[in-house]
Amino acid sequence: MGTERELRNLLSSASLVFVGAAVASVAKLLERIILGRSLSTAAFGEVNIALTTMSLGVTFALVGFGQGVPRYISRFDDERDVRGAWLTGVLFTGAVGVALAGILYLNADFVASNLFDGPDSSRLLPLFALAVPLVVGYQVGVGGIRGFENTIYKTYVGDLLYPFGRLLLLGGLLSLGFGAVAAGYAYLLSAAAAVLAAHYLLNRLLPLVGPFRLHVREMATFSAPLVVSSVLADLLTRTDTVMLGYFTTSRKVGLYSAAYPLANSLLIALASFGFLYLPLASRLDANGERDEITTIYQLTTKWVFVVTFPAFLLFVTFPADILSVFFGDRYAEGALALAILSVGFFTNAAGGRNRETLSALGHTKLILAGNAVAFVLNLLMNLVLIPTYGFVGAAVASATANVALNAFMFAVLWSKFGITPFSRWTVRTMTRVPLLLIPPTALLARTVSLTAFTLPLALLAAAAGTLVVVSTLGCLQPEDRVVVDFVESVTDTKLPFLRGYVPESAE
Repeated sequence: MGTERELRNLLSSASLVFVGAAVASVAKLLERIILGRSLSTAAFGEVNIALTTMSLGVTFALVGFGQGVPRYISRFDDERDVRGAWLTGVLFTGAVGVALAGILYLNADFVASNLFDGPDSSRLLPLFALAVPLVVGYQVGVGGIRGFENTIYKTYVGDLLYPFGRLLLLGGLLSLGFGAVAAGYAYLLSAAAAVLAAHYLLNRLLPLVGPFRLHVREMATFSAPLVVSSVLADLLTRTDTVMLGYFTTSRKVGLYSAAYPLANSLLIALASFGFLYLPLASRLDANGERDEITTIYQLTTKWVFVVTFPAFLLFVTFPADILSVFFGDRYAEGALALAILSVGFFTNAAGGRNRETLSALGHTKLILAGNAVAFVLNLLMNLVLIPTYGFVGAAVASATANVALNAFMFAVLWSKFGITPFSRWTVRTMTRVPLLLIPPTALLARTVSLTAFTLPLALLAAAAGTLVVVSTLGCLQPEDRVVVDFVESVTDTKLPFLRGYVPESAE
């Protein structure tokens, strides 16, 4: 009963976060589409290099407290300790964020001369540098909300205000003729609004003014490995963009930057479970209920795979059509990169919330080790492949590093803790669905092209085919009844076909 209760709570959170994440992902994709279609391919590439620089600065400035704040807030009962956990994060990240913003701002010309082609592109970097401490403050506020396991407030700020604020500002500034710098102003102003909104909502959960007890030593001890680990994880996803800017042209970066966010959208379902998963798994571990962690980990991994597979199927079989629909025909040249990146990102769905599981168990040094291995592999492969193969080489390096990272996390969880995402039902799902659906879809792609009209229909067909395979070929388990009950209650519909294949007991 305990597992079912926790699973229902996780599903409730995940469904809301999934909707929010899907909406935010659409807003982010629209942002990239507007930039890609409004700017030249080279200018679009330079905006993405500036975004990458800001993202790396934010990751450095968070100093591992992005996970430390929600973890400790969820574990403390005394209000003074909870407030102190939040304040410890604010003080650490605020100081580092301001320092890094100053360094980036003062060295904007140097960075631009090495990575950008356009003479006026250095105007982008100061704007994104100033946004660093604001984005950090917003993320600490959301981390506090996450610690209270409040999905609604996170959705308000992280999935609605911040991305749609950027989108509206971007559209308005581009229409006024601001050009590429419109992206910098949009990120700066929307981050300022988001940090205020996040802390306003956090204050409703916990009055931020009051007595407190700082937890500097224990939070720093927990977060210290995550400083390097988080930086390496971000470098794993950003190094290819920076190195492409250095070794090739801004146009090549632009082509790659169209493929990358599409492939990255495959992580929406995985991220949906991530918001509540960390504090939930941390609480279960504190209560000595590791069996429940394993059960929830396996079941969520299977359903993340199922939800993600239809989009993955189309991305690897119709990559040129997908890029043309979203960004225009001039970006179809990046088709091979999209297919390769999709394979890499899809392994994250197959691996589930492995890093959050290790973090909840308190073994952040192992996360550091895995990210270090993947980063070094990615860096070396980029050095070898980008000069010869350009953005295709970057895609191969990124995909290989993602596969290696998830293999490492799986090996650690399995060998050290006996935890694996692969129940026998999960293995059936991950083998039977691709084997039965990828070959016929690949053959179909030789004679059929997708358009803006047929793409949604193709996605629905892929989703229906995935559910048919999962339902009829022994991929369902007794615990899936909780999932079916939840979907029926949310949609107010009956799913007798799916329910009929859920076994009453394990085989």
